[in-house]
Amino acid sequence: METRLLLLNKPFGVLCQFTDEGGRATLKDYVPVPGVYAAGRLDADSEGLVLLTDDGAFQHRIADPRHKLPKTYLVQVEGEVDEAALALLRAGLDLGDFRTRPCGARRVAEPDWLWPRDPPVRFRKSVPTSWVEIVLREGKNRQVRRMTAKVGHPTLRLIRVAIGPWRLDGLGVGEWRELAREEVGVVPASGGAAAIRGNRLQR
Repeated sequence: METRLLLLNKPFGVLCQFTDEGGRATLKDYVPVPGVYAAGRLDADSEGLVLLTDDGAFQHRIADPRHKLPKTYLVQVEGEVDEAALALLRAGLDLGDFRTRPCGARRVAEPDWLWPRDPPVRFRKSVPTSWVEIVLREGKNRQVRRMTAKVGHPTLRLIRVAIGPWRLDGLGVGEWRELAREEVGVVPASGGAAAIRGNRLQR
């Protein structure tokens, strides 16, 4: 049996699961593929790349932090991020219940390809915002948000753009695609991902 691997651009407000008794939006509203499950989590109020597979062992390998698969996030934060704050993020932070591992953190320009969020981010007119790229090799609950808040820059918007070699490139909000068979056998160290088929489920 061949392992299937799908990439989804999860919209804001969608739960990273296929069922919800409260009637909230879930992955089922966007991925009409039976038998696949999310490899790792992404909070409902975060957006971007989610990997789905029908192979439990492969799912575990992708999600397990022991395999140190890097996860890349674009984060819009309150305030003008300076080098001192970035250095604190990179060095690791004591968040009380755990200390974060060293990570990648750099200031970036607002992406020109970014879609508008629905609903829009609530800004404070008197407070500027800036964008940071953060690369983690771990992923505890709400970690990125807690990290930016710790250095004085609360997160306003959080988008995961890559997991290992797999990137969000070319996927619109709510769109998914399935990867070619030869790219699914192992968790590679680098490389790209070519789509063989994709679809978008209209809600």
